[in-house]
Amino acid sequence: MRVWLGTLVTLALAALLAVLATTPPAPRDPKSTVGLFNIQAAEADLREIARAPHPTGSAENARVREYLMTQMRGIGMEVSTREGVLEERAAKRLNKWSGRADPPAKTVNLIGVLPGRDRNAPAVLLMSHHDSVWGSPGAPDDSAGVVTALEVARQVAGKGPPSRDLIVLLTDGEELGLQGAKQFFAGDPLLPRIGAVINMEARGGGGRTTLFETTPDNGEAIALYQAAVTKPGASSLAVFIYSVLPNDTDLTHAMAGDWAAYNFAFIGRPGLYHSPMATPEALDRGALMDMGWQVSELTQALLAAPKLPGRAPDVVFFDLFGLSLVKYPAGLGWVMLAIAGIALGVAARWDLSLRALGQGAGRSAGLMLLAAVVIYALNRVSGAGAGANYYDRLAAIPLLEVMALLAAAACFLLVLGKGLAGAAQKVGAVLPLALIGLAMQVNAPTAAYVVIVPVMLTALVLAAKALLPANPAKALAVLLGALVLGYMLALGHQLMQGVGPDLPSVAALPLALGALALIPTWPALSHRHARQAGLALLVLALGVALLVRFDPKAETVAVYSLK
Repeated sequence: MRVWLGTLVTLALAALLAVLATTPPAPRDPKSTVGLFNIQAAEADLREIARAPHPTGSAENARVREYLMTQMRGIGMEVSTREGVLEERAAKRLNKWSGRADPPAKTVNLIGVLPGRDRNAPAVLLMSHHDSVWGSPGAPDDSAGVVTALEVARQVAGKGPPSRDLIVLLTDGEELGLQGAKQFFAGDPLLPRIGAVINMEARGGGGRTTLFETTPDNGEAIALYQAAVTKPGASSLAVFIYSVLPNDTDLTHAMAGDWAAYNFAFIGRPGLYHSPMATPEALDRGALMDMGWQVSELTQALLAAPKLPGRAPDVVFFDLFGLSLVKYPAGLGWVMLAIAGIALGVAARWDLSLRALGQGAGRSAGLMLLAAVVIYALNRVSGAGAGANYYDRLAAIPLLEVMALLAAAACFLLVLGKGLAGAAQKVGAVLPLALIGLAMQVNAPTAAYVVIVPVMLTALVLAAKALLPANPAKALAVLLGALVLGYMLALGHQLMQGVGPDLPSVAALPLALGALALIPTWPALSHRHARQAGLALLVLALGVALLVRFDPKAETVAVYSLK
């Protein structure tokens, strides 16, 4: 048992850190958040807005608009509307939902302007969409964003006129192809007055709110976010991944503007996306608090800033378990790679046996490949592929995460369960990931930290084991190992929530990086025990996959997806 102590402590600390990173803050009593965000007021708005489905053109949508305009006027805003007509494709989609053949419906954007002391200063724009899809009350998507915008405006107004104007834009027709945003950013008279944009979205009903998109050249924008937000949820990896995906939000039409832009969303409780069960009661209160907290702090910092963020080189940034934001120039990745290289040389004591290095590298690369193949195969067994209901697959994500975690642990035991013999093999195991980090530093420097930082920390631990007495070296291995593994567990969770139903094999990279964290403290198992444990976990993973496949269709699936 004693030989397992370091590994068990590493696993326990990593699990705690992963939970910390992925759990939104608990809702606060309004008395403790005066001037920031009153969740009770936001929830009162939410119950009014999301009490029934309110798609574009519906009577319920008109009722919601009237309620919103009343609230905006009560805050002290100058309220106006902008009408448009649905494009042909959007109108066809709405008619497909309704089963009718109505003429194209009108879109109605709502605009509220809270006057600032300097009406000529560039304004801050808060944006979300007030329409829902057919058949869903839309409490998360996007009533949560709407009530956040209202409550932030209330808190700002309660402190007296801000330094510059605050504009709240509540768009219509987002669910039909970003119709309201497209119309606004095509040439609204307010456009020349805008100096910064914040958009709020949701694809689920809970979890942490993440800053997942910014305008290019975000150095100054992120510096202000870092200074303003006390419980950040953000990463330049998310920004990079979103930039290569085909997804769109209302902010898509704002990205060409000459202003700083921020896009926030939460994607936990994914089964609630466009669901008939996406009610105010089902929404995670912590997720609403998280969104309100971050957006309020950022909005108030932008309103008070002497100068709004301009363009500056993109930076690497990520929140450290929601406790603080780490930010540094992208070029620092080269320095980290150099440190890792030197540390690996020290760890091997410069006795670089090509055979031992190759064995370690082969097993590390084999782990990634095996995990990717096994998780892909299990996902197919679970029912992925043509004919699968997208929303049913979203509802299955929690079980798919269990499946992927079991499969990942099984692959680790089968490939690395016997341990690595000698420093050279352990150094070799780091090399494939170091090469991936190098490739990412060349091609995607703001995303490369996710590989480079764990590689550097693991290299430093291996060097410490070669230079320091046993106990301090082991303590360092446990501490840094827990940090790396905890971050990778949280990242794997986020990746599975984001793309898990279609691309669960992406979990192979966090697995390999998490495995690095365990290499320094892992006690070697016998070949027989490692194989037996690995195969047992594979059987469990297969069982979960079959459970997903034969489970009845989730009650949460979008109504229109069943037509």
